[in-house]
Amino acid sequence: MDLKAKITATGGFVPTNRRTNNYLANITDTSNEWIIKRTGIKERRILADELATSDMIVPAIEDLMKNTDMSLQEIDCLIVATCTPDMPMPSTANIVCRKLGLKNVFGFDINSACTGFLYAISLGASLIESRKYRNVIVAGADKMSSVTDLQDRRTNILFGDGAGAVLLQLSDDETGIQDSLLCGNGDGAEMLLIEGGGSLYPASMETLGSRKHFIRQDGRAVFRNAIEKMTAVSKALLDKNALSIDNVDWLIPHQANMRIIEAVGKELGIDAGRVISNVQYYGNTTAATIPLCLWDYKDKFQKGDLLLLTAFGAGFTWGATLLKWGM
Repeated sequence: MDLKAKITATGGFVPTNRRTNNYLANITDTSNEWIIKRTGIKERRILADELATSDMIVPAIEDLMKNTDMSLQEIDCLIVATCTPDMPMPSTANIVCRKLGLKNVFGFDINSACTGFLYAISLGASLIESRKYRNVIVAGADKMSSVTDLQDRRTNILFGDGAGAVLLQLSDDETGIQDSLLCGNGDGAEMLLIEGGGSLYPASMETLGSRKHFIRQDGRAVFRNAIEKMTAVSKALLDKNALSIDNVDWLIPHQANMRIIEAVGKELGIDAGRVISNVQYYGNTTAATIPLCLWDYKDKFQKGDLLLLTAFGAGFTWGATLLKWGM
């Protein structure tokens, strides 16, 4: 039997401050009813201005460690999926290591936006399966409030802040990450992006004045592509493993908005009661959405349940992962 990497612990963190629909209705031309109808989101968690993405990952990992019998010093790899790093360099993973007192850890960031956690957990699983690393933490975290333009009602209603983390270890049974399909093409680069702050548009008075440091998206294009690609890659992954949607106990789609979540579930033909969602209370936390769902619903899953995770993000990037729950 080929041993696989499995999730043996989860952790999560969301800020206490809430940004409600009514608050947004007071500053832009929108309403609570319109936001709920279009997105299903009721509120988002917002991190304090003086704090950064690493300040959410640290408590998420601390929460995770409470559910293990090991020490932090046994962690030998940390992968952080984020598109809102604390700073361009050093990596947020490095900053987290320092804050947690981790020494000699293989730590790095990966930026695939909303698909980041699936990319990262696939990499983490490969490191475990190679036997080179024993205890890998994969964190998905984003402080989306730091790149959200409060005056843009197309995006200010969508995004929130949060962090989720999982511990990967070698499975001693058939549970764990079964397979993944991960994709990207770059064709949607202009449809969902943050232009400013990189080498193409470094920070300047011009980039600040043109608000290039905020997220921008073509909502209709993103909506259409998200449904099409998450559905297609999920079906392809099931076909590859000679499975049908009837074999899946739980579908966990990226928490972009409720209409996308419901549409993907309908296209795949899975009962609505088996589709996991918490977007109502957190909004779109980008790389954190799927690990926050795993954290929120860990007590609902039974050992041996088959979970289908799927995501879509800027780039475009998209993917799906089959996970047999092992906790």
